[in-house]
Amino acid sequence: MQLLKERIRKDGIVKAGNVLKVDSFLNHQMDIELFNEIGREFKRRFEGKNITKILTIEASGIGIACVVAQYFHVPVVFAKKAQSINIDGEVYSSKIESFTHKRVYDVIVSKRFLSPEDHVLIIDDFLANGCALMGLLEILESAGAKTEGIGIVIEKGFQDGGEKIRKMGIALESLAIVDAMDAETGTVKFRDE
Repeated sequence: MQLLKERIRKDGIVKAGNVLKVDSFLNHQMDIELFNEIGREFKRRFEGKNITKILTIEASGIGIACVVAQYFHVPVVFAKKAQSINIDGEVYSSKIESFTHKRVYDVIVSKRFLSPEDHVLIIDDFLANGCALMGLLEILESAGAKTEGIGIVIEKGFQDGGEKIRKMGIALESLAIVDAMDAETGTVKFRDE
């Protein structure tokens, strides 16, 4: 998605430790016009799939998932990173390790919102080592729901998360795959360039 790549080059900040900050337009301050184009592109890439729900994980994926869901006319379910008194009844749960925060979270989804009848598209902002996605896939498996695909805004192609998911035979669509970053020069190299 050329528009996204241009925005990453213009406003993304490469930091040491393979960190790409896109908080000025993607995951802190959100550019809704860009999100709209992202939603339109995911709809195009997953056209024809029988999607009944969008699943993401709090917090950065929620805004993107909501815009994508408008194109599919389905609800968004998001996995919460902590038990809440607002969640009643039984839950599906998994443990995930955050690349960004360097910690392990228990993530949960109420059993009321996922069932074997659901056909789910997972949406998230980043894919690095794949731990978050593996946790969401575990939750979907526990629910008996069908994974129709995974949509990622930015994939770090130099980490193994995308390879792991693709080897599982799951349709994975990443709008921008970063193959290399240089913190000293601030440059980003995309896979298809």
